[in-house]
Amino acid sequence: MRSSQATVEHAVQCRGVGLHSGVDVALRLLPAAPESGIRVRRTDVAAGTGEIPVDLAHVVNARLSTVIGNRHGVTVATVEHLMAALAGMGVDNAVVALDGPEIPAMDGSAAPFVELIERAGICDQGAPRRAIRVRKPVSVENGDSSISMMPADALSIEFQIEFDSPVIARQAKRMEFANGAFVEDIAPARTFGFVDDVDRLRRAGFARGASLDNAIAIDRERVINRNGLRFDDEFVRHKILDCVGDLYLAGAPILARVVALRSGHAANHDLLRAMFADADSWAWCDIPGEGGADDISEATAAFG
Repeated sequence: MRSSQATVEHAVQCRGVGLHSGVDVALRLLPAAPESGIRVRRTDVAAGTGEIPVDLAHVVNARLSTVIGNRHGVTVATVEHLMAALAGMGVDNAVVALDGPEIPAMDGSAAPFVELIERAGICDQGAPRRAIRVRKPVSVENGDSSISMMPADALSIEFQIEFDSPVIARQAKRMEFANGAFVEDIAPARTFGFVDDVDRLRRAGFARGASLDNAIAIDRERVINRNGLRFDDEFVRHKILDCVGDLYLAGAPILARVVALRSGHAANHDLLRAMFADADSWAWCDIPGEGGADDISEATAAFG
């Protein structure tokens, strides 16, 4: 169990289409210094205007994806799948260089980004690693959607979704993130959408890059992807994936029991805002090395 900050060991790259923009984008994942966090660098905009920290303070939109932006008006969409992979692999510091407005969708899951990080290798940086320990319950509600987090010694996420579709209907899952659970059970879960919504979404500027290669497509009472689902409950697993990515916008692993009902990106962000707004609800804690306090070391195994 790692107690030090980490970055990627070598630069690696991939290319793909943005799920919503439809733009072909090249992405390079680069090492970064300790304490620098995760930052995106747009290489296709004017020099000095393309740097954006991937954190809660820079979230500018949450409709259908998490979008970050800076004071120059430069934005990057759909950061949540990459952030989930960085969280799940325990990468604290990295630069994400890309030549377009959106993180590539790849196959619609976090698995290709996990593979990218594995190919790059992970470099221990020696600097102490910290986590955010939730100290009292925090919750947000909006209509029939809610999400809360409570003190716990390890990260777990309990998620329930419900759609007016016989393919999805009601799904619920609880995940404890330890022993590779993210990589095996959550990272491969793909984003999904309904065929009947595609034209409307594209007129609104969304789903322009969506295809059977990067999303599960539901046509009334069936999944039309040739190989079907990767998990019987892939839909709720993907919602957990999104939640992991959004929570990593806090800037560190969070130690909490998270319970979500029909939550989405906006609610995930609002939960973090509510936590940070109440100084008594959270505290930084160092992650000890081997032989340290069992409760903290076991909890941080959730994120590698």
